[in-house]
Amino acid sequence: MSTATGNPPEQNGEHMPEEDRILQDGNEAVDLAAELEKAHGESAALKDQLLRALAEVENTRRRSQRDREDFARYAASPLAKEILPVADNLARALAAVPAEALANDEALKNLIDGIAATERQLQAALERHNITRIDPLGEKFDSHWHQAMFEVPDSGQPGGTVVQVLQPGYRLHDRLLRPALVGVAKSEPGINREPAKEAES
Repeated sequence: MSTATGNPPEQNGEHMPEEDRILQDGNEAVDLAAELEKAHGESAALKDQLLRALAEVENTRRRSQRDREDFARYAASPLAKEILPVADNLARALAAVPAEALANDEALKNLIDGIAATERQLQAALERHNITRIDPLGEKFDSHWHQAMFEVPDSGQPGGTVVQVLQPGYRLHDRLLRPALVGVAKSEPGINREPAKEAES
């Protein structure tokens, strides 16, 4: 006789032997455990994918932020490189006029004063935009900021000291726009040696 479910009694476990019922329940438990383990594995995989995606999004955001900051920080580089020769020419004009000529010619003196004022204004404008001049006379040669054009023998300075600046360099913030062109003291015997330390008693 069938039950209300329409299934044979033995399928509902009503008249199944005890051993068969335990075996069926055990199989169902094994199936549920396997499904649970599979679900845990899928959940872990999805969580890992989510974390990787979030990390990639964050890295992309940081890169974009850094690129925007760098663009704003160094946007003046092309213009600055165009202006630097103007600063050089103003400095050369000032250096080219001998002091005696200025003393004897009022008009020339006024012209040079105007050029000097223009040069100062230009340097001030560059500094306001974090473009700083590199004028390393007397400093230790630094290949990051200086370009050595020649060595100077018998300079009386320790080897590697900048003893002549042919053309000043410039940098924008911490980025080099143009190296300073310099002459460097040649190492001479005895010049670079440190004084001998007195023997300890």
